[in-house]
Amino acid sequence: MVRRVAIVGAGVSGLAAIKCCREEGLEPTCFERSEDIGGLWRYMEHVEEGRASIYRTVFTNSCKEMMCYPDFPFPDDHPNYMHNSKLQEYIWKFAEHFDLLRHIRFKTLVTKIKKRPNFSVTGQWDVVTEKEGKEETGVFDAVMICSGHHVYPNLPAAHFPGIQKFKGCYFHSREYKEPEKFRGKKVLVIGLGNSGCDIAVELSAVASQVYLSSRSGSWVMSRVWEHGYPWDMMIVTRFQTWLSSILPRALSDWLYVRSMNRPFKHENFGLMPVNGTLRKEPVFNDDLPSRIACGVVVVKPNVKEFRETSILFQDGTVQEDVDVVIFATGYSYSYPFMDDDSIIKSRDNEVTLYKGIIPPQLEKPTMAVIGLVQSLGAIIPTSELQCRWALKVFQGLCRLPPMSKMMDDIDEKSGKKLKWYGSSNTLQTDYITYMDELATAIGVKPSLLKLLLTDPQLALEVFFGPCTPYQFRLTGPGKWSGARTAILTQWDRTLGVTRTRVAPATPLAFPILAVLGMLFLPLLLMAFLAFLYC
Repeated sequence: MVRRVAIVGAGVSGLAAIKCCREEGLEPTCFERSEDIGGLWRYMEHVEEGRASIYRTVFTNSCKEMMCYPDFPFPDDHPNYMHNSKLQEYIWKFAEHFDLLRHIRFKTLVTKIKKRPNFSVTGQWDVVTEKEGKEETGVFDAVMICSGHHVYPNLPAAHFPGIQKFKGCYFHSREYKEPEKFRGKKVLVIGLGNSGCDIAVELSAVASQVYLSSRSGSWVMSRVWEHGYPWDMMIVTRFQTWLSSILPRALSDWLYVRSMNRPFKHENFGLMPVNGTLRKEPVFNDDLPSRIACGVVVVKPNVKEFRETSILFQDGTVQEDVDVVIFATGYSYSYPFMDDDSIIKSRDNEVTLYKGIIPPQLEKPTMAVIGLVQSLGAIIPTSELQCRWALKVFQGLCRLPPMSKMMDDIDEKSGKKLKWYGSSNTLQTDYITYMDELATAIGVKPSLLKLLLTDPQLALEVFFGPCTPYQFRLTGPGKWSGARTAILTQWDRTLGVTRTRVAPATPLAFPILAVLGMLFLPLLLMAFLAFLYC
């Protein structure tokens, strides 16, 4: 019987884990190495060892309706896309509202997690922690690892010949905080991801020149989508997912590329992906195209060689007098507290987790890794549903197949990832498909047929509208009484924060009465002439 659950990390996933444990009547103990909650979203002036780090101006890429905890909407006055400080405020409100803080041990570092000698019978773990130099060991029935994967920077300096003789400075984007110290410098940013593009755009206001190097290109999307609506509320819908599943691949690819190129033609800006039909996660940046158009950001291919004061690129061009190089080259996942590395990392450095959560080779499924997936959906609702599923597994209410079947499922999904994303070991997955898979297993997926018969208005919004987190609290275990209202009023909250001035409605470009008049004018004229000659 699972009763005591250890949770590593008090970020957005760790808080979800605490709340879900309490809903199931379990006893959670969360270990947080810092003195605050929020994890990645807690901004610090200086980089701290073993903690995620963000720069001062980070904003969310998912809008508030798509990224909230499913039974705790953002306050009505919060903007659709938030500065990290605003999101941290929300995280605190969530923790206080559900009384989660009393389950957290702050300034406590988890140094080791290991199976107990009788693990094959009990499924229990020894969790070794350290606080103020004192070590303590606790016995737990289950462990939920919620430490994220933005902690250990991937700095591939060894892959760039000549970097040892480069006289400028170079560092990983994890160390970047604000632009002022780069005023008047020539800066090269390596990596066309969200961080690389954000930093390049921000530096372009103070640096003498910014160069943005990309090996394979990327689609760049704006947070503000068609007609000014949030991109994810327009794109992440059940209808869009269903449409993608039934269309022939060639047609689906054509529509995908067409929609991505609608705001601007990527090849004209040097951003076109090498394989544009792959569904790799796009970059979200509202300003990059204009910065390129103004010449303050110049897109370059991959670096071939570093020299003392210059950079040679793969296309043979050389950029002289580069002062600073920032590697926005992502992160590596690592769990140094694990006594046995093979539990989470096993095959060719790939993530081998059933449903992206449970290590399949455990004799007893009493460990879950939360938040180690990426999709077009936000991490908060994803990790929250992962927690709910994992706890059902811990309690034996959601039974797992044999290990061989779990490995087959992992291999099958790896094949699909290779087809859609170009890599089998990527953390990326399709948001709605993944969420529905977990929701179905624990009985919380909304039934569209039932809704259509009993609540047609809600059914249409669930299918054609954005797949907001409230959908996974409509029914089943953990049902929230406010879910229906939250879904039917989600557009009111979205538009309420942008319609801050009473403005007249947009006039019709071609008034409908004029159109009708033009269509029926010949008929009216013929009728009038016929009347005259009768």
